[in-house]
Amino acid sequence: MRANPKQPHALKVFCSCAAIAATVAFIVYFAVASSSSRGTTLFVAYAQNSQPVIDALQLLGERVEQKTDGAVKVKFFPDSQLGGERELVELLQVGAVDITKVSAGLMESFSPVYGVFSMPFLFDNTEHFYRVMDSAEIMAPIYASTQHNGFVGMGYYDSGSRSVYVKDRPVRSVEDLAGRKLRVMQSEAAIEMMRLLGATPVAMGQAEVYTAMQQGILDGAENNEFALTIARHAEIAKHYTYTMHTRIPDVVLISNKTLEKLTDDQVAAVYEAMEESIEFQKQAWSESIEATRQLAVDEFGVTFYEVDLKPFVEAVQPIYEGLKPYPEQYELYRDVRALGD
Repeated sequence: MRANPKQPHALKVFCSCAAIAATVAFIVYFAVASSSSRGTTLFVAYAQNSQPVIDALQLLGERVEQKTDGAVKVKFFPDSQLGGERELVELLQVGAVDITKVSAGLMESFSPVYGVFSMPFLFDNTEHFYRVMDSAEIMAPIYASTQHNGFVGMGYYDSGSRSVYVKDRPVRSVEDLAGRKLRVMQSEAAIEMMRLLGATPVAMGQAEVYTAMQQGILDGAENNEFALTIARHAEIAKHYTYTMHTRIPDVVLISNKTLEKLTDDQVAAVYEAMEESIEFQKQAWSESIEATRQLAVDEFGVTFYEVDLKPFVEAVQPIYEGLKPYPEQYELYRDVRALGD
């Protein structure tokens, strides 16, 4: 019998996967086991994030400790130490992590109503976004909608608006998107939106975008301005057009188990700290985005473009027609639009 040359490679892959699984299992076991002995130390874990979000989470921790006179401590696990956003939500469910921050786009898989926040041109501008997100009447039921999953939302952070950036031929109109291969998030809503705008959506992970643009697999992508500098996409894509087609908030989540183990006063302190963290992040985000835009111009030679958004908005209207069979989502859409300019 002739030996199969693929077997050693397959064995290596299997062993590697087994080792990764064992490592993750150990982390989860350690976190869960320690949760019963760590008293009132809250574990706050998050994936890789922009500096304004990191600073806001740090402030959240500081204010929690201050407002409880040190009775509640906070320990951070930053930069995906315990996994990506989905893994962190799963750790939240079992009480291994107390607080985490994820994109509202991810939350759609836990509560469909969150999917409305991924809809294109939902918000007119930043002020409209803040009016909605600061409305307890609108947001409280949404935050509570995941209670049966073992966690609830307790606040949000601004993650900016997503716009289009390309390598060649700037986008100045909807027609300029025709046939352009643009990276989108791995989301059906994002894919459908880009199709309606006339582009060719390519769903892939953020880490692959730079190389894909280099190799001509992509003509560009869509994201906020941080992608130009932090991910250095501006080394390739020099044209950034403010389509501002989506503004998906980040959501800060807290485990049900955490709320159960804290006293009423401590819970109130955590929520007060969250409110202060939100206000801090708004200002930090605004200042950081402006600095990032200037860096993209000065260091990378990016040109920014403003366009008439009306044709873009009209092109995606079929998406909203598709919401009508879903009363909860359609009602939220109408509530959001009612607060518009």
